[in-house]
Amino acid sequence: MNYNKADFIASYGISSQLPESDRPELSFSGRSNVGKSSLINKLCNRKNLARVSSTPGKTATINFYEVDNCYFVDLPGYGYAKVSNADRERWDDLINSYFEAPRHHTLLVQLIDCRHAPSADDLQMLKYLHYHQIPFVVALTKADKLKKSQLAKTQEDFEKVCLPYGCQKVVLTSGENGYGIPELQAVLNEAVAAEFTDDEEAE
Repeated sequence: MNYNKADFIASYGISSQLPESDRPELSFSGRSNVGKSSLINKLCNRKNLARVSSTPGKTATINFYEVDNCYFVDLPGYGYAKVSNADRERWDDLINSYFEAPRHHTLLVQLIDCRHAPSADDLQMLKYLHYHQIPFVVALTKADKLKKSQLAKTQEDFEKVCLPYGCQKVVLTSGENGYGIPELQAVLNEAVAAEFTDDEEAE
């Protein structure tokens, strides 16, 4: 996949507005302040492809990016305390309708801050993905904040937590210094290649 070939398409607040699902979709999920925009920007080697919101959790929209021959789907962040119940319900409706639609759910990247144990919201999301059998990997963010001596142990601890939920892989990453980005790109490439192979065999 050519990550340099990336464009923002649009933000959608209602699931019926979403573009047709005619290619592999790689979706990104996580808490409001986990660093999704930074990770997407780093994957695509761009500074401002995904814009960082100044008010986390305020905008419940699904953002679509065209990256080479795929969609990157940035799902609205969760777990932000200052949102109303109505906003929370809209988030639930948007997420549920996205996953329940017959789309190319190639792979979801679940982001978790590597400096803290998964929050209750993180664990709820892992349960959701497991229950709905959505293929996913976990990208641990903010690896640049750890000491080198902490990296292996952190990875191991999160693998113990995440793998029982059906997580395919845990990758330590940093949207700041690019740590783990080539490894995550390789995981995404493999998922997309497998989907194209399946499509060819089905024809």
